[in-house]
Amino acid sequence: QVQLVESGGGLVQPGGSLRLSCAASGSIFSINAMGWYRQAPGKEREWVARIRSGGITTYADSVKGRFTISRDNGKNTVYLQMNDLKPDDTAVYYCILDKTNPWYRYWGQGTQVTVSS
Repeated sequence: QVQLVESGGGLVQPGGSLRLSCAASGSIFSINAMGWYRQAPGKEREWVARIRSGGITTYADSVKGRFTISRDNGKNTVYLQMNDLKPDDTAVYYCILDKTNPWYRYWGQGTQVTVSS
């Protein structure tokens, strides 16, 4: 089993920044990737960013150039630095961890990000 605990959400004004953290614990091996999804009110959950075990990062077009995903392997933690936040970024942000052999995805409990003046 894997446990994921997110932190760092909150209320921020448009143009502001936040950094989300996701700490993983438990059976942390055979990890393929970690990443972030988000779900805004009344909308489907959407993928935001991913970092693979080799360090390769990918982003949704809606956040490219504004968000940066990174990780600290020593702390088993992945981060999402969010800059130039917009009201459309308001959502619950979920951390994910993908394992291989067999493939399985773990989800965190989510952290609320609200962008409003």
